[in-house]
Amino acid sequence: QVQLRESGGGLVQAGGSLRLSCLASGLSLDDYVVGWFRQAPGKEREGVAAIDGDDTTSYADSAQGRFTIFRDKAKNTVYLRMMNLKPEDTAMYYCAADHWTSGLTTVQALGESSYNYWGQGTQVTVSS
Repeated sequence: QVQLRESGGGLVQAGGSLRLSCLASGLSLDDYVVGWFRQAPGKEREGVAAIDGDDTTSYADSAQGRFTIFRDKAKNTVYLRMMNLKPEDTAMYYCAADHWTSGLTTVQALGESSYNYWGQGTQVTVSS
């Protein structure tokens, strides 16, 4: 059974940092594209960052320069390091995974339809 479990969310002041974790069981993330998505109240879910099977990364404009996605193969975990957090980063953050095929575009990597496996989410709240 495939499971993705997010952790690391919490309450942080603007300008602070958090590191989210996505631990996988039932599959090896080495061969998967993994994305981080977020959904704020009243808004659609949006892709934030993704990492391909060859460790190519993609970022939304809102995350570029502040967020970093990376994987630890030994721990079968993908992380999202978030720095200089802003109140508008407040959202439920989800990780997602699917089989990786080469040539994935940024739009595809950050699109919900590219993923079949989803975690339950972890809440990030940034206070001003």
